[in-house]
Amino acid sequence: MSPSINRGRLTDFRSLERPLLQAPMAGGPSTPELAAAVSAGGGLGFLAAGYKSAAQVESEISRTRDLTSAPFGVNLFVPQASFADPAQLHDYAAELAVDAQRYSVEVGPPKFDDDDWDNKLEVVQRLAPDVVSFAFDAPKAAVVRRMQESGISVIITVTTVAEAVAAAETGADALCVQGPEAGGHRGTFQATAPVNETPLVPLLQQVLNAVGLPVIAAGGIVTAADTEQALATGAVAVQAGTAFLRAVEAGTRPVHRSALSSPEFTTTQVTRAFTGRYARGLSNAFMKDHDASAPAGYPEVHHMTTPIRTAAAQVGDAHGVNLWAGTGYARTIEGSAMDILRSLTP
Repeated sequence: MSPSINRGRLTDFRSLERPLLQAPMAGGPSTPELAAAVSAGGGLGFLAAGYKSAAQVESEISRTRDLTSAPFGVNLFVPQASFADPAQLHDYAAELAVDAQRYSVEVGPPKFDDDDWDNKLEVVQRLAPDVVSFAFDAPKAAVVRRMQESGISVIITVTTVAEAVAAAETGADALCVQGPEAGGHRGTFQATAPVNETPLVPLLQQVLNAVGLPVIAAGGIVTAADTEQALATGAVAVQAGTAFLRAVEAGTRPVHRSALSSPEFTTTQVTRAFTGRYARGLSNAFMKDHDASAPAGYPEVHHMTTPIRTAAAQVGDAHGVNLWAGTGYARTIEGSAMDILRSLTP
């Protein structure tokens, strides 16, 4: 089924053969192979631009186009001013030194950067994937218009009604409403604010009552029944991330992939211990040791813990690495992206 096009842009997500978006999962799981397989299977695959250079993003867009002619999207992190306290970062570095020594590495520098924002915007505008989504804030209205004028549809990730209203005011084409059940980073605009605990379905209802934009549901979507419930609530599509972590085409690290089906890990929790921003993952020793003392500070804390997490992954230590996963991780399946798409389709 061909997607409905408005002025060259994919704006009717209901017209996808499968109203299913593969969530952009920065840090490795999202690959051109995964995005292409999901899109070719009737959904909408996504590339994650976070933590990559603009040149890497350009290469991945080109690779995805080599693999499929179907529509796909790219996700960008909207940069914000630093909110880290230098004294707290200093204290946390001293605490992390014990972990670093265990893996024979050093704590990373608490540097601030904008994730190559301007250069990535240029690449996305020039190469014009069908959709671009934004997380961590609403981009300026001028950025939204710039993308749309290049034929790109714009989705903004929100976690509260207030964020939804602000995002709608930018002129976005649709909103991705992320419930607290979602794995990985919360898309919240105020990184230091408490996590909104309103479950996905009532949050969807609240957002739909507040704004007139199409809404995509995200958070805890791992089965066809989850998809059906979200669509029945009024979402035009769902976005699933955790469900695709065990896909053959995903770039999920072996230690992460194994942990998702290991009886050793029995629950998830939200923490900022790994990156300085709230994110949900499988509860492990690193969270237990550092969650209470971890300061707010993104991307500074992310850079501080990167050498530790990289080393832990290399030696297969699931207790020293972030194991991002949503609350429904235990109900996920292993298989091809197409297998997973079918399992998500009502």
